[in-house]
Amino acid sequence: MRLSPVVSAALAALVLASCAKDDQIVKRSLCPAVSVAEYSGDMTRFDPPAQRDSGAIALTATVTNLRDACVEGTPDIADRVSFDVVAQRRDSAAAATITLPVFVAVTRGGEIVVTKQLVQVALAFPAGQTRALAHGSAATAIARNAVALPVSINRLITRERKPGETDAATDPLAEPKVRDAVRQASFEILVGFELTPDELAYNATK
Repeated sequence: MRLSPVVSAALAALVLASCAKDDQIVKRSLCPAVSVAEYSGDMTRFDPPAQRDSGAIALTATVTNLRDACVEGTPDIADRVSFDVVAQRRDSAAAATITLPVFVAVTRGGEIVVTKQLVQVALAFPAGQTRALAHGSAATAIARNAVALPVSINRLITRERKPGETDAATDPLAEPKVRDAVRQASFEILVGFELTPDELAYNATK
C-alpha cells in the first residue's frame, strides 16, 4: 500500500526516534504539514472561454509563499495559514478588482477531507498595470487527541531493537495496525484555487 508523503514522513520521524541515542531523541511534531494542493496552485482564465491557445489567456494566478503559525495547544492544535496570490492579466487599460476563491482544507491520512473553507482573495489592478498581489489567510484547528498516536503504537515503533532479534530489521510500517494508526494520526493542510472542472482538467494536462 502506497502512503502519502505526509504519512511516510511522520513514520520516518518516529523510527528515527527509536534509533536515536538518549541525547538525540527526535520528537514528532503534532502540527500538520502545509502545502499547495496538486493541480490547484494555478488558475488560468480564457477569453473567449472556449479557446485554449496562449492568445486567449485573459488571466493567470498562482498561490505562493505559504506560511503557517502552529500552536500545539490543548485541546486543539491551532494553525493559521497565510498565503499570497500573484496574478497577471491581459487587458490592463482600466482599473479592475478580480476576486478569486482559494480553499484551505484539512485532510487526514492523505485521503479524507476533515474541514474545508473558502477564502475570497481580491486582486486590485490599477489602470495600466498587468500584475497584482494579494494576501489571504485562514485559521484551522485539529483535536489534539486525533493527532496523538496510541501509547501501544508508540511502543511498537520506538522500542529498542537489538541485533540478532527476529524483527530487528523489520520496518514497523510492515505491521498493518501501525501503518493504519500512523495514517489516522497524520494531518495536512492543503491550499489551492477552487477550480471549475474545466480549469482543473487544464492544469492536469498542461
